Amino acid sequence: MAAVQGTYYYSISRLGVGLSILIQYLAPALIVLHEMIRGRAPSTRTLLAVLAAVIGTGLLVGAVDRTALHARPLDWVIGFASAFAFAFYIVYSKRGLSRYQPATVLLYTFGVAGLFWSIVTPPWRILAANYPLDLWGMFLTIGVCSTLLPFALFYGGLRELRAEETAILATIEPVIAVVSAAIFLGEGLGPIQLCGALLVLVATLLASFQAPRESAIAAERV
Repeated sequence: MAAVQGTYYYSISRLGVGLSILIQYLAPALIVLHEMIRGRAPSTRTLLAVLAAVIGTGLLVGAVDRTALHARPLDWVIGFASAFAFAFYIVYSKRGLSRYQPATVLLYTFGVAGLFWSIVTPPWRILAANYPLDLWGMFLTIGVCSTLLPFALFYGGLRELRAEETAILATIEPVIAVVSAAIFLGEGLGPIQLCGALLVLVATLLASFQAPRESAIAAERV
């Protein structure tokens, strides 16, 4: 989790938000490739879902930020590392869920991420900032509602679904973000973005309608 967050935030600062989102959500394609290398041929429905998710995300996030034109090769490497880290995180979380309950895996992953970020930003530096109580309340709300609950639900779904299915379903996140920005912040939502959102929704439906027996067999093989 810490690697996903770190590489993703670095990618945003160097490549721009839209391109960073697109690169990170190549994770479903990487997971399918990983399964193919291991000799597990994906279904046609899965391939179509991955294709729709990648194209839809590309249309959704819009044009490439001009800052990417001046990015160094290292910036691109770190950007794509976020996609590999996200794919690795999903695949190995799936393996962990074959042995442990979702709450246990959640505890371990949050513990590792917390240790990593406590080194990057030591707790005493945060305390020394003297943030007001209302801001601490906002931190707590974000921590619970935007981090703890979503990841708990994520692990609950990952336990029942295949890794690639879960990764494809996760691509609905930028759709919700863009639509929410349009509704609550008044940001524009053009025809191209609407087409991208529709493609991502199609991808999530394709991933959701996998045959139950296929998912059960895949879970037994992890």
